[in-house]
Amino acid sequence: MILRRIARFYIEGFRGMTLGRTLWCIILVKLFIMFAVLKAFFFPSYLKGGEEEKSEAVSAELTGRVTKE
Repeated sequence: MILRRIARFYIEGFRGMTLGRTLWCIILVKLFIMFAVLKAFFFPSYLKGGEEEKSEAVSAELTGRVTKE
């Protein structure tokens, strides 16, 4: 019963928004840009291949960092 009242409170609040809808649209567009576009360009996938190749690459990176210190 209490969860329904809470859900109804938020649903009615979002329905009554005018400026808030525009702000939520801007927020969603910014999140899409941050996670989809920037990830694709600035965070390339270095670990391509099968599970064995990935584990070998991670192991080599970790042991390389330990020996450099």
